[in-house]
Amino acid sequence: MEAGGVGLALQTRAAGFGSSRRRGGLQPPIGNLRVADPAGAPVAVRARGSKPVAPLRAKKSSGGHENLHNSVDEALLLKRKSEEVLFYLNGRCIYLVGMMGSGKSTVGKIMSEVLGYSFFDSDKLVEKAVGMPSVAQIFKVHSEAFFRDNESSVLRDLSSMRRLVVATGGGAVIRPVNWKYMKKGLSIWLDVPLDALARRIAKVGTASRPLLDQPSGDPYTMAFSKLSMLAEQRGDAYANADVRVSLEEIASKQGHDDVSKLTPTDIAIESLHKIESFVIKNADNSASDSQAESQVQRMQTL
Repeated sequence: MEAGGVGLALQTRAAGFGSSRRRGGLQPPIGNLRVADPAGAPVAVRARGSKPVAPLRAKKSSGGHENLHNSVDEALLLKRKSEEVLFYLNGRCIYLVGMMGSGKSTVGKIMSEVLGYSFFDSDKLVEKAVGMPSVAQIFKVHSEAFFRDNESSVLRDLSSMRRLVVATGGGAVIRPVNWKYMKKGLSIWLDVPLDALARRIAKVGTASRPLLDQPSGDPYTMAFSKLSMLAEQRGDAYANADVRVSLEEIASKQGHDDVSKLTPTDIAIESLHKIESFVIKNADNSASDSQAESQVQRMQTL
């Protein structure tokens, strides 16, 4: 059953999806997320996407009529492309992967809005499952391994649903089992230059990012150093995604020398383009394989 069609809502299987950890021990990984039956059949968890993002509207900025015109064109292009892609998706989920700070949640909300999908942030679901306010707190009180176990449980259960856009955590790609779940849908790697990521993260701080948080030192330098190490460890894993959306390539096509000049809508449009190309190519390959198999079968009957 499609998640978007039943008005999904988060709830626990027994003690409550957002309950705190048990006394005297750690709470085990969360139970299954299951889509509720409209008639009210028992479920483990009903899932509802986050509040929909505000509809895209052109806003006149200080740049005047040119910026207004560009905003309108951008919104129309996004809507048109989403309508084209929707046919090929056939209800399949979309998983956004990439380094922390790459914009997965922001872009994911835009994509879910124009596609009519529900949106989930897997980190937020783990926080609710464990009953803690942040991933950083989970790392501190429990461990990274404990977080990863819950993260895999979330992705497993989301993979049984349809019509979702899921923003995954930066480290979700390191576990092969998570790819097993994500391959049930389509995965998009948002590839952002490390220096741009370091600038973003240094600007907002690292307190909410346990793998980057450092007690002292220049924020940019520390963030860039840690991000470089993580990129080295995870680069091959990110490349498992069905499509890669390079912000450097988008910026180059638009004549920018800095990816920070791109808007989330720019990235969402490119993501939809890449999805469309991927599914069309796969459909053509499948058709060719089926035709070749039919020819072989006919020859064998002669």
